[in-house]
Amino acid sequence: MARTLTRRQVLDLRVHAQQLDRAAGPLADTAVLDLGVQDTGPDGGLWALAVRGVDVAALDGGELVTVWTVRGAPHLYRRADLPAVAAATAPFSDADAGKRIFDASKPLRAAGIGNLEALDAVAAALREVVTTPMVKGAVSGRLAELMPPPYLRHCRPCAATHLYEMPFRLAALRAGLELEPGTSPPVLRPVPGLAPTEGVPPRLDVVRGHLRLLGPATPQQVAGYLDAPVAEVRARWPEDTVEVAVDGERRWLLAEDADRLGDVPAAAGVRLLGPFDLFLQARDRELLVPRRERAKELWPVLGRPGAVLADGEVAGSWRPRASGRSLSVVVRLWREPAAALRTAVTAEAERLAAFRHVRLRDVEVG
Repeated sequence: MARTLTRRQVLDLRVHAQQLDRAAGPLADTAVLDLGVQDTGPDGGLWALAVRGVDVAALDGGELVTVWTVRGAPHLYRRADLPAVAAATAPFSDADAGKRIFDASKPLRAAGIGNLEALDAVAAALREVVTTPMVKGAVSGRLAELMPPPYLRHCRPCAATHLYEMPFRLAALRAGLELEPGTSPPVLRPVPGLAPTEGVPPRLDVVRGHLRLLGPATPQQVAGYLDAPVAEVRARWPEDTVEVAVDGERRWLLAEDADRLGDVPAAAGVRLLGPFDLFLQARDRELLVPRRERAKELWPVLGRPGAVLADGEVAGSWRPRASGRSLSVVVRLWREPAAALRTAVTAEAERLAAFRHVRLRDVEVG
C-alpha cells in the first residue's frame, strides 16, 4: 500500500531538498544547480543561490554559466557541468522538440522539416553568426537573413520578420552559446570547445532532478515543468521510485528520498523568494497555495511578485521598489504577523538590499 504523505511533509521535504533551510554552503553542494536556477529579473538566479546560503559576493564570475534551457528560460548552472547539461536539457525526441517550440512546429511540419532537424539548422546558423559576443537583436537580424521562410514569422509589434523565439533559444546551447551574465538585452557568446556528453549523469537527469527537488510528483507535473510530452517523461521515469499518496493523488518519490522521510526536519525560518524561485515552479500550485485568491496574487499573468516563505509555508507576497541607491520592500502577509515574523522579514529585506548593493529605506508590511 502506498504511503500517505501530508501536505506539511511535502513542504518540509522540498524546503530541505532545496536547501532553503541552509545557513551557508558552497556551489559544489548546492542542489538546485543540478536542475538549473532560473535567472529572470533582478532577484533571479544569484538571489536564489544567496537565500540558500551561497556567498555570491565571493564568486569570481567563472564558476557559473547562464544558458537558455528549460522552457527556453535563462538558467544558471555550474560551468563544469555544462557539457552534461547540454545533453540533459536537449529535447528527448522529435515529438518533444515539437512541443517545446510551440507554434514554430506547424510551418516546419508543413515544409517537411523535422523539429530536431530544424533545431540543428538554427544551431548551425548561430555558430556561423556568433563568433564574438553579440546582442540578441543583432543575432536575430542576421538569422532572418540566413534562414528560409518556414523558420520565420512576422512580428507585428516590431513590424519586422524574426526567427520564431523558441527555436532560437533552444538552439543556442546546441550551437555552443552562453549568455553574458547580467546583460539586458541578452548578449550571446561562444563557449570554446563545448560539446554535449554522450550520457547524462544521474545527478543532472532532469526527470530525477524534478523528483528530487520538487517531489513527490506525477509524470504530468514533471512534463509540465519541462514543457515535454507526458509520454516522453513516462518513458524516462526512474526505476527507483516509490509510490506515495498526497491528498488522495498517486505520486512518486525517488526511493532514497522516501527512505529518509522520517529524518527530514520541520521547515523553519523566513526567506524572501524571488518570483521565479524553484520552490514556486512546482506544477502543483494548489498544494503550495491552497486558497485561489492568494494563488492569483502570487502568479498573475504579468508582473509576478516574490513570495514570503515562513516555516515552510508561503505566507504572503513581496515587491521591491527601487529609488536611486535605496530600496523599499512592500510585503503583503496573509495572516496577522507576529513580532518575530516582522523582525525576520525585515532581516531578509536587509539581506536583499545588501545583495543589490543599495540601502534599505523601509519595509512596508501589510
